[in-house]
Amino acid sequence: MQRLHLYLVDATAALVIWILVAYAMLEPHQPPSPWVAVPMAGLIAVPVAVRRVWPEIALGVTTAAMVVAVISQVLPLQALGAPVGAVCFGLYTVAVERTRTWSLAALAISIIATGGLAGGEPESMLVAFAALGSVWAIGYTTRLRRSFQERETTQRAEQALADERLRIARELHDVVAHNLSLIAVQAANAAHVRSAEHAYEALTVISETSRAALTEMRSLLGVLRSDADLAPSPGLDGLAELADRASLAGVRVSLDVRGDSAVPEGVGLSVYRIVQEALTNVVKHAAPASCTVVVDVTPSSVRVEVTDDGPGVKELGVGHGLIGMRERVAMYGGTFSAGPGETGGFRVVAELPHR
Repeated sequence: MQRLHLYLVDATAALVIWILVAYAMLEPHQPPSPWVAVPMAGLIAVPVAVRRVWPEIALGVTTAAMVVAVISQVLPLQALGAPVGAVCFGLYTVAVERTRTWSLAALAISIIATGGLAGGEPESMLVAFAALGSVWAIGYTTRLRRSFQERETTQRAEQALADERLRIARELHDVVAHNLSLIAVQAANAAHVRSAEHAYEALTVISETSRAALTEMRSLLGVLRSDADLAPSPGLDGLAELADRASLAGVRVSLDVRGDSAVPEGVGLSVYRIVQEALTNVVKHAAPASCTVVVDVTPSSVRVEVTDDGPGVKELGVGHGLIGMRERVAMYGGTFSAGPGETGGFRVVAELPHR
């Protein structure tokens, strides 16, 4: 619809120029035949209506028709205003749509043709250069602005794609680290127990955990497919399942979710991943141990505290787990701390504002 509107504007401009040029041809005391003047005026004006489709052809036909009309004395020299206006329309479009080399060549031809018809004196050439050069500069500036906007739009799209891939990579890290830690612990248990019943239980946990991990990974990787049927992102409602999985790996988890669990989806996902990563660290470094998870939801923020009574650590590692948790909290302008607890073990505290 917008494109059609532009074509209608061009057609209106062409009609006005046609009328003005035809009037200028027929106004003198000894005018040419209308059968000559009207078609000649049409050759000058009509290309304006199609300048967006064929810029170079429109400019060339308008310029050539103007030169022929003046040389053949069909158009008085003092009536060059409307024809030069038609040339300006075509030159502007060439400057916008074509490369700088093509548009500069069109500018030079237009100046020579217009200045030459006006007498070819330096003053005439200077006036033609000033008028047509200004039109070319406006058109070329428009081209540069559009090019910049397109490049900026492309860069924003690429950045959005990179951010989405980073998000997926972070989610995959959390999923794989958590579930493989549980699998590794249960596999070690199965290798050392002497009871077939306990080995069977460990293998059952391994089977269920690996199946859940594959399901969540398919859901995440499905974001990369346009036809994916995506499941809702995990949130506070999934914390109980995380606690159950950690319990299967030998970590006794006490979960306490306080307040309304209805929080924004992004905040809920971040809380879920923070708890998931914290429990993964407990499973890897402190199991068997007891762990307390407290999620306090207030109208303005969500506070997460995960503590365990394991042996603790002397210094924090540099893996992606703590970095990922810190990044999730920073994304919402929250606060994050992780380190040895006051009475031993390890303590993770995060607060994410959501209002």
